[in-house]
Amino acid sequence: MAKFDDLAASLRHMIQSGQLRPGEQLPSTAQFIQRYQVSYGTVRGAMLVLKAQDLVEGRQGVGVFVTDRPDASRPA
Repeated sequence: MAKFDDLAASLRHMIQSGQLRPGEQLPSTAQFIQRYQVSYGTVRGAMLVLKAQDLVEGRQGVGVFVTDRPDASRPA
């Protein structure tokens, strides 16, 4: 499994378990890089996976947020 898949799976679990709540802003890319010791590409890949699954949404100039209705039935 690629590193971005691992990060996406971890964040998906946090969203689906309620650790990250709808409307909550995710850490910045720099914070993810530092916290998880991954590259920019890994963070970007994970965000693209979660966006494709409608679990997060980007707001230009503001950040990335958990969607209002994350769909827990989406495949991992």
